[in-house]
Amino acid sequence: MGATAVAETWVTVAVGRSRRPRAGRVLLAAGILTGSLVLVAGGAGGTGPVAAAAGSPLPPQSDPFYQPPANLATTAPGTVLRTRSVSVAAFGLLGEQHVRAWQLLYRTTDTQGNPEATPTTVIEPTSRSPLPVRPLVSYQVAEDSLGAQCAPSYQLQLGAPLANPVEQAEILLVTGLLERGYAVDVPDYEGPLSAYGAGVQAGHAVLDGIRATEQFGPAGLAGAATPVGMWGYSGGALATAWSSELQPSYAPELHVVAVAEGGVPVNVGNIALNINGGPFAGYYIGGMVGVSRAYPQLATLLQSSLNAQGQADLVTVGTLCNTSIILDFAFHDISKDFSVANPLAQPQAQIILAADTLGQHAPTAPTYIYQATGDEIIPIADVDGMVARYCAAGASVDYTRTTVGEHITTVVTGAPGALTWLQSRFNGGPTGNNCGNPLTTSTVLTSAQWATLFQVLAGLIPYFL
Repeated sequence: MGATAVAETWVTVAVGRSRRPRAGRVLLAAGILTGSLVLVAGGAGGTGPVAAAAGSPLPPQSDPFYQPPANLATTAPGTVLRTRSVSVAAFGLLGEQHVRAWQLLYRTTDTQGNPEATPTTVIEPTSRSPLPVRPLVSYQVAEDSLGAQCAPSYQLQLGAPLANPVEQAEILLVTGLLERGYAVDVPDYEGPLSAYGAGVQAGHAVLDGIRATEQFGPAGLAGAATPVGMWGYSGGALATAWSSELQPSYAPELHVVAVAEGGVPVNVGNIALNINGGPFAGYYIGGMVGVSRAYPQLATLLQSSLNAQGQADLVTVGTLCNTSIILDFAFHDISKDFSVANPLAQPQAQIILAADTLGQHAPTAPTYIYQATGDEIIPIADVDGMVARYCAAGASVDYTRTTVGEHITTVVTGAPGALTWLQSRFNGGPTGNNCGNPLTTSTVLTSAQWATLFQVLAGLIPYFL
């Protein structure tokens, strides 16, 4: 039985599409979203390169679609190099209905200014846009991975194995955007080297993915006149924030009207110190490897002080996806891998980390930022400092600090506010600039945000159930 048939059979049995009351289906949708949180917090995950099963898409390592053309260096950033139609799905199984989807391989620029090719997945509802010009949202998933098989272009396809459940769960938030009639592009912003944590790399790839999507005729967008939003959480927020900071200089022609980001990894060096030896310690070694792929001088520096255990650990982590990085390296102490206590404290490493820290350039697009004060991964002081620098430079920032929850739960509790804010901006609403007076709340969700959450959950039904 093919993947589509399996998905249809599973849905028919589990949901009883023709018989189950709408309220029951909303509760089932809520269960799917809640179950996704378990996966995000550290469920199943990919442990390395995978082979394609019968009826499954080819993994990027063996898919010729991902190979750049010979003339890559002569093309402009954002140029579409290759396209194909795809079927997208939640968890590789629940095929999304009432949408059209394509993948675009496009030209972008890496951290060192070299040309590279990476894909984006473009998803568009088949319904008409409720606005005169259909908006485009670039949604950055929390890839946080070091293997090509972990990339969203692969993980969001129907039939893909459950290698990166974090990304596969986030298709549910993408669907919240589709429900509102927006087109969405989901870029492989880490690029062909899976440069996890590399900010400039991510920012360029996001902006060039927007350029490519706008010029892709079948999407039917308005080119550079398309109203653009950007959204991401955690690792996706790193890519989103870097995109917003670089957009005025790198892609000034884009009509970016809204940026939403939560759980923002402002300073990867501070995050590393904060999580070393704890349950999320894998992000230290994973991020260190990812950033070193964008900065070869950091790779050389780290190699010079690695011990035998460190050599083995870097080989192990080098192809893992998000959840496997967490599970395999939980409570890992990075000092056991090096001949120095803190490899990132070395002067040359500090220079690179400073270059990879957010807050150096103020975005010109209105920005909504949501952050849990009790985030166990990202120090709240870093986010407060970034916002202060933005505001001092004249940026428009709507900043919400929540005292309820932590990094994982704020993925869901913060999403309704972000979605409502994006919708308001596309509808011409106010930015809600609260520079100098950020909102600090102890409420999980406002009544309006609860309404948005249930609206999103109900909206999942026609797309997946």
